Amino acid sequence: MAERERSIHEMLKDTPSMNDSCGAVHTGTEGGSLGMMGISGSASSHIIGTGIPLSTSASLPLRNHSAPTTPMSPISPQVSNGFLTSADGSSSLIRTSASKIDSIKNWSISTYKCTRQIMLEKLGKSQRTVDSELEAQIEQLRETQRKYLSILRLTRAFSSHFQHVVVSQQSLADAFADLAQKNPELQKEFICNSETQRNLTKNGELLLNALNFFISSVNTLCNKTIDDTLLTIRQYETARIEFDAYRMDLENTKPEITQAAASLEETQRSYAHHKDQYEKLRGDVAIKMQFLDENRIKVMHKQLILLHNAIAAYFSGNAMALESTLKQFNIKLKSPNNITGSWLEQ
Repeated sequence: MAERERSIHEMLKDTPSMNDSCGAVHTGTEGGSLGMMGISGSASSHIIGTGIPLSTSASLPLRNHSAPTTPMSPISPQVSNGFLTSADGSSSLIRTSASKIDSIKNWSISTYKCTRQIMLEKLGKSQRTVDSELEAQIEQLRETQRKYLSILRLTRAFSSHFQHVVVSQQSLADAFADLAQKNPELQKEFICNSETQRNLTKNGELLLNALNFFISSVNTLCNKTIDDTLLTIRQYETARIEFDAYRMDLENTKPEITQAAASLEETQRSYAHHKDQYEKLRGDVAIKMQFLDENRIKVMHKQLILLHNAIAAYFSGNAMALESTLKQFNIKLKSPNNITGSWLEQ
């Protein structure tokens, strides 16, 4: 019996520890799958050093962490925050960011070149493309706008002052009429002056309508029609600066210096693009200025005749001629003293 117990203790001593055993299973690690190498795949396998049988149902299932947990399926694009993205949203976002960066880069290069061109022109170190005939027409148009704006400012001041005169005449007519009722001995004289002031007020309101029509037409001509042409002119001038900037870059390119063919081709392409844009805008400016000149002459011819006839008829006391002038130009008669009633009165 003692020999049997001693033999069992010796067998236990000879058995390796659990931490060193090749058959030890470490739960939750990949090493656990390696420990299963000492276990037979059959149902009659035994643990080494013991007589305990190990069935296949008691073994831990091996897990391949490299395998996907979900079945593969085609990834459909999704729209998120205005961007077309895939499941991870990385590729489309990178393309969008790259496009924005390229746009900013091109804008920065163009702005730098144009600024440099302007500075070189001011310093007299660069030649600018000049169309003498077109430049003279543009300068004449700007001078015409300045003069028309001066006429517009003076006419507005005259209309404002004259409106105060009309309002004062209306108040004076009311005062004379009131005094005619309270002073019988001077009733005839007060009524005569009251009627005179009322007639002057009526004719003054007609003249104000003519002045307002003149001001509205000249304002539209100066601040809308001419401004639209000047906007195209500013675009033309910007295109001219860009064209000169890229032309200077192409001229400064030295063929003897080793340079990539792609870079030279890109410079030539940019030059051709800005040249086409410059020539297109130059043609647009010439056409717009031609139509503007015809329209300006037609509008100012009509407005100057209106202003002359209305003022001459008013200050000569010809009320019939004043009314016929306003009818001739289809001007609606509006009294500056009329106050629009509330919506309850209407």
